[in-house]
Amino acid sequence: MSSSSERKPLEVVKGVNGLDKVVLRQVNGTSAEVYLYGAHVTSWKNEHGEELLFLSSKAIFKPPKPIRGGIPICFPQFSNLGALDQHGFARNRFWTFDDDPPPLPPDANHKVITDLILRSTIEDLKIWPYSFEYRLRITLGPGGELMLTSRIRNTGTDGKPFTFSFAYHTYFSVSDISEVRVEGLETLDYLDNCQKRERFTEQGDSITFESEVDRIYLSTPTKIAVMDHEKKRTLVMRKDGLPDAVVWNPWDKKAKAMVDFGDDEYKHMLCVEAAAVEKPITLKPGEEWRGRQELSTVNKLLDP
Repeated sequence: MSSSSERKPLEVVKGVNGLDKVVLRQVNGTSAEVYLYGAHVTSWKNEHGEELLFLSSKAIFKPPKPIRGGIPICFPQFSNLGALDQHGFARNRFWTFDDDPPPLPPDANHKVITDLILRSTIEDLKIWPYSFEYRLRITLGPGGELMLTSRIRNTGTDGKPFTFSFAYHTYFSVSDISEVRVEGLETLDYLDNCQKRERFTEQGDSITFESEVDRIYLSTPTKIAVMDHEKKRTLVMRKDGLPDAVVWNPWDKKAKAMVDFGDDEYKHMLCVEAAAVEKPITLKPGEEWRGRQELSTVNKLLDP
């Protein structure tokens, strides 16, 4: 067995049920894993080997089922806001390696990068009749920060624009949902999915959790923080091109109703999702949209 320090920064290995996954590693011991199925990040570990993303113990790694946990990609539809199946189809398609990736940024020296691509197929065109090219860059930075950069282009030749909604459906691993708070969304308006998407204004000085929460916060700042008191850790999300933020925990009743989710697992997860939901994005032929999410950790709480 080679030690982790000798292992390659980037390698393709077999994951659950023989599905291919890419493993990214940094010299400081941080790592990330992404399945080609769904371009789905299923693991992000800090330098101590602690898992920062939640993956359900009952996650089903059998296409065409989506994987429960990690970072599913919702495209070209978020939730049930359209005619497609829940959250669109990008998360249950097989992606390929991008053989003509975008150029690396000048500061890319110490970053580990993989580029994946999804293009519309004849089957997809039957359910969503638009040609697109979706390039996803997954970057593990030298400090262990995880970046996902999406570039979606309308490749149609028929002159038709298309419109989509989008989210990085990030599941964070938390010690105890009742000990967690989210900062950066106070005083903002949100649509409450538990109340027929009625619009409310956030009253608390931070968001805490005592029951099911399923909200789309609107016009959110570029930085949102998830404080985990028990772990004395803050997870920081920075985003670009994604104006909304979805906050979700299913709580006990919904958890029991999901076949790919453990009955008590809601206590150890929280979804905070960089999204574009309220105002869907429209691309004319040849136009490209870019949306980025960066996750990092601070090993203390950001208390004043």
